[in-house]
Amino acid sequence: MRKSHPVRRAVLAGAATVSGIVLLLSLKPASDPDSASAAGGAAPPVAAQSPQGGRGAGSGTVTGDAARTQYGPVQVRVTVSGGKITRAEAVQAPKGGQSDQVTADAVPKLNQAAVAAGNADIDAVSGATYTSAGYAKSLQSALDKAAAAAGSNAGSNAGAGAAEEGAGAGQGTQVLTGDAAQTQYGPVQVRVTVSGGRITDVEALQAPKGGRSDQVTADAVPKLNRAAVAAGNADIDAVSGATYTSAGYTQSLQSALDRAGG
Repeated sequence: MRKSHPVRRAVLAGAATVSGIVLLLSLKPASDPDSASAAGGAAPPVAAQSPQGGRGAGSGTVTGDAARTQYGPVQVRVTVSGGKITRAEAVQAPKGGQSDQVTADAVPKLNQAAVAAGNADIDAVSGATYTSAGYAKSLQSALDKAAAAAGSNAGSNAGAGAAEEGAGAGQGTQVLTGDAAQTQYGPVQVRVTVSGGRITDVEALQAPKGGRSDQVTADAVPKLNRAAVAAGNADIDAVSGATYTSAGYTQSLQSALDRAGG
């Protein structure tokens, strides 16, 4: 009988220990509120703030503010679709003298870099530091405007998309691309923005390039763009020294305006 007492005490002590462990495990979730958030409670807010979300990302074409540089202004227009940059282009860039060559070389590279990066965090093009800095600054302002307008302009952006297919001529804002006109030195293709029945912007999506054509294009296209906006139609004078480019430009411009209903 005496030998059974230590065993009995050991059994009782073990039972008490097990009971204590069970009690502690049952109380741990209530005493450690941070463990739930550490295990995933913070994940939903992060996902909700993700810039890749399809809702509110918006689509449209936005022009950034002109950025002043030592050699002239740089201004970028960006096209955003589903929250991604699908096209970037410089509507203004330094010109005249050596700047023509620098612009012709740097701007296409900057355009490609912006689309590839999806933001304004792009590397400067060698030999075009000032142009690159102005480009990035104007690009960022365009992206800021696109983000700000994403929610409020959802309906108008949808209307603009329909207008691009030729619907609703003469109403709202339309962005229409003309047919590519073949010239002796290469194709010329024009995109026109019409708002309230008036041309508000014109740009050349394609123009002759390579060799002498780079200089001719850099000099002629900005003049043709301004002339088209000023005239409000395709009846514009050819730029001296760029007869073929001018003819292709007006042909593509007219086809774009025809889609807009004249």
